[in-house]
Amino acid sequence: MLIAADKFKGSLTAVEVAERVTAGLRRGAPRDGEGLRIAALPVADGGDGTVDAAVAAGFERREARVTGPLGAPVTAAYALRGTTAVVEMAEASGLRHLPKGVFAPLTATTYGSGELLRAALDAGARTIVFGVGGSATTDGGAGMLSALGARFLREDGTPVAPGGGPLRDLATADLSGLDPRLAETETVLASDVDNPLTGPKGAAAVYGPQKGAGEDDVAALDAALAHYVRVLERAVGASATEYALAPGAGAAGGIGFGALVGLRATFRPGIEVMLDVLGFPAALEGTDLVITGEGSLDEQTLHGKAPAGVAAAARARGIEVVAVCGRLSLPPVALGNAGIRRAYALTDLEPDPARCIAEAGPLLERTAERLAADFLP
Repeated sequence: MLIAADKFKGSLTAVEVAERVTAGLRRGAPRDGEGLRIAALPVADGGDGTVDAAVAAGFERREARVTGPLGAPVTAAYALRGTTAVVEMAEASGLRHLPKGVFAPLTATTYGSGELLRAALDAGARTIVFGVGGSATTDGGAGMLSALGARFLREDGTPVAPGGGPLRDLATADLSGLDPRLAETETVLASDVDNPLTGPKGAAAVYGPQKGAGEDDVAALDAALAHYVRVLERAVGASATEYALAPGAGAAGGIGFGALVGLRATFRPGIEVMLDVLGFPAALEGTDLVITGEGSLDEQTLHGKAPAGVAAAARARGIEVVAVCGRLSLPPVALGNAGIRRAYALTDLEPDPARCIAEAGPLLERTAERLAADFLP
């Protein structure tokens, strides 16, 4: 059995999920688990927990002191193995770095994400998997590019202020000073969203409200990002507009656009990238059953989230997949179409969502016992 589950957001990391499922399986297995072989490969889709998943798969955890989304220094981690780095933008520029109840939709910056990428380059990385999600920012990646050597100036020649809102004042952009090592580095933009940068499905409209943006803020950010693209078009050509419309450009407040236009990154669905990086194909060898999961199995799961990616890869090898989750809102037919034979939800045991979150560990062990009774001979 192979446990390849994502985190249960707000309660258990992917590593803790694997530990709890393993404990429950062993307790529920017949004959005290004789002959039962359990392997764990915690997974992530590019968002929160991506570095932790890489470290669990054998990468080395590295840390750097960088600029947080509000400008104060924060400690951010990335993962390194040989010349391959896994960099998670949320480590530097994520919502996790905002005080509770505090948002800065117009001024939060991705500058620290650029510093974290530079730290990976300094450590020798020449292939970078750049996982984006969970951001506190909507600056189109301008802060990130600034940290890597780009210049974004107002009409009077002074740098624009941090954040997406001040991009309305942008007069000139110069990417010629970008770190030359980027040209020798393969950068993969790993994300579970394929939104464009602007418009009704863009970074500000879809994700801005999650970062504290009101209706007027959303309109201001969308207009500022559109202006940002026009200025960049004068600097790098028509490709700027093409990148703004490309899938993934709107990821993580538009940092996807910054990675595409400035880092020449290649966009791939985050879970596909991470399964390759983590060695999922090799882990499937000799596996009879894969257990995947995340906190909520819902409609979003079907659009690039970790369980759907795991199920698709396992099904291609003819391996059966079941899932564990905190709550389940997908009907059996949708699960089946995604390649998941059956799902076990913690709410089956404890209907109160608050208690499910607070007691997720013990409940998950009991859930794994049920799974063992159903699937182990």
